[in-house]
Amino acid sequence: MWDKSTHSRAGLDASVRYLRGVGEKRAKALENLDVFTIEDILFFFPRRYEDRRRLTPLEELRPGETVCAIADVLSLSLPEGPAPTSALLTDGHATVRAVWFNPHIHKILKPGVRVALWGRVEYYSGIQLSNPEFEILTDKPPRLIGHIVPIYPATAALPQSRIQKIVADALNTYADHLVDFLPEKIRVRYGMKGLQEAVCELHHPKDAESWLKARNRLAFDELFLLQTGLLLRRASAQAPSTSLVPGEKFKQFMAALPFPLTGAQQRAIDEILEDMQGDGMMNRLLQGDVGSGKTLVALAAILAAVDSGVQAALMVPTGILAQQHYMTLEKLLKPLGIRTGLLMGSLRPDERRNLLESLKAGKIQVLTGTHAVFSDSVDFARLGLAVVDEQHRFGVLQKNALIAKGTSPHVLVMTATPIPRTLILSVYGDLDVSLLNELPPGRKPIKTISLGPEEEGQLLTLIRDRARHGQQVYWVCPLIEDSEEGRTDLSSVSSCYERLSKLLPDISIEMLHGHLPMEEKASVMQRFAEGKTTLLVATVVIEVGMDVPNATLMIIEDAGQFGLAQLHQLRGRIGRGKAESLCVLLEGQGTTPDGHERVEAMLRLPDGFALAEADLEQRGPGEVCGVHQHGVTDFRVANLVRDRKILELARKEAQRLLQDDPALEREPLFRKELMRRLGKTLHLAGTA
Repeated sequence: MWDKSTHSRAGLDASVRYLRGVGEKRAKALENLDVFTIEDILFFFPRRYEDRRRLTPLEELRPGETVCAIADVLSLSLPEGPAPTSALLTDGHATVRAVWFNPHIHKILKPGVRVALWGRVEYYSGIQLSNPEFEILTDKPPRLIGHIVPIYPATAALPQSRIQKIVADALNTYADHLVDFLPEKIRVRYGMKGLQEAVCELHHPKDAESWLKARNRLAFDELFLLQTGLLLRRASAQAPSTSLVPGEKFKQFMAALPFPLTGAQQRAIDEILEDMQGDGMMNRLLQGDVGSGKTLVALAAILAAVDSGVQAALMVPTGILAQQHYMTLEKLLKPLGIRTGLLMGSLRPDERRNLLESLKAGKIQVLTGTHAVFSDSVDFARLGLAVVDEQHRFGVLQKNALIAKGTSPHVLVMTATPIPRTLILSVYGDLDVSLLNELPPGRKPIKTISLGPEEEGQLLTLIRDRARHGQQVYWVCPLIEDSEEGRTDLSSVSSCYERLSKLLPDISIEMLHGHLPMEEKASVMQRFAEGKTTLLVATVVIEVGMDVPNATLMIIEDAGQFGLAQLHQLRGRIGRGKAESLCVLLEGQGTTPDGHERVEAMLRLPDGFALAEADLEQRGPGEVCGVHQHGVTDFRVANLVRDRKILELARKEAQRLLQDDPALEREPLFRKELMRRLGKTLHLAGTA
């Protein structure tokens, strides 16, 4: 006899091929649906349901409806050639015809049998049921009608009827092997269904209310496990760290600022300094829309680190952004006597060697770089602060590799991609959050319009007008070369540059893309920043890091090809000065419905947080935050767009549970399930 108290899960981890009626061939087909184990099939929930509880009398059939009916077969006509098989049906009050495009139906159906039917009503020389599912009735209750029927994702190799039978057999055999790991006090507090009951109910719901209770119980499970795991990870990260206190260089820099800080910037700096002066390790997310002044806030933290005698590292996702940050830091920190360095994979061997020696000796106080910063050969004398920009582009393991370069360094992660509160709680739940929700004074809203490819003349007029007023323009294309990725329907930087050079001979034009040598990219960016170039034709390499207040026009060609976050970042490259700025979205011939929807969202929503919500709904949390590969947002039931209240409740209950029982010693079943599901993903202590 299986003892549930041992939490042995009795066969749930076994391959699905051992279920009755599956075998090797069907197991392979199930793998294409991400079903590998018996537990997977139990949690392979329907994508929709068909309510087949109401019987419709034959005399009430109306074209366009999908109905259940019970009738007797009066007669059967055999097909001749391509004609369908038809049967005349009656329920004692009316007669209708049913037709099937299956020449073998007559081998199953016979006059005189009673059948349950489910199908669509059409009108074709009279009312008829077209290709209905049917079941010959016996003494047993009908399987086909009389209840709510689950409809699962299916494949050609696994039709709906076969999947329904496989799931039903699995539930009958293994549902009672599921161990309810949720603490009983939480189940009782909210009147939640038991785990076995909830799983069975989601496959075969009694009614809408019962289904919703089951669904919410299972969604709570997933979010509660994640919230508890994140809080445990946060607790384990509270290692003692060096206290960083701002000193003379910090005060000197702040006093020399030619503009006042926004209230949000001052608040964020205060929160960061308070964290870094404590005994524990800071772990904070700085979130701010494009142009909100995150770099200045990060610089304040870096200065406090240098004043305290430790090194700071700034890690960014692209070489162009690394160069931009390096040039900014070099310009601002060199007058204070602070030495900076730039580390990228494209450095020459001798440059890299000299840089690494200076870093190890402590001569370089602030290092900026790409992922090359966390490679094995990089050693710091005393790393005290790790700043990670565009956090969502780095994996958890990459960020941890940088942190490992020091002894519990303080960590500040930043993103210019607005993240909805739902995602902050679910993905970054182990971080404190500072929010920059104000733009510097004098910034004007950016106007956004869309144009078709036939309106290029209007664009050229816009460019000439901006150039006449001494302003600058970005023109962004999705490809570098016409032949890239085999696409001939999308614009490229090279062809656009050639075309515009001919159409605008009096305007200085340059192009920028990721394949240019590092020195050439730096030169192109420098000339544009200095106003020597009027029009910059580029790829999305400019989406982060370019800060040119004189640029007032952004043209994005084939705009539907870009994601909402990219479009928002690109739009944020302008509007940084006091002049009116305009973003033009060009829709190409190959714009998809999804692409058009993204363009419409950009026209409708100037606010980054509203766009982030739209992006979350369209793409899903894993893609938005770049954490899909880590399994953090892979939910079977929970939906971060719909389940915000459940997420808030899950976090509250996780905090309450860990406050009373920090090591989960009184909830061994829950702790075991947490480690099984998320231990490796979240790097929790005690994971095997």
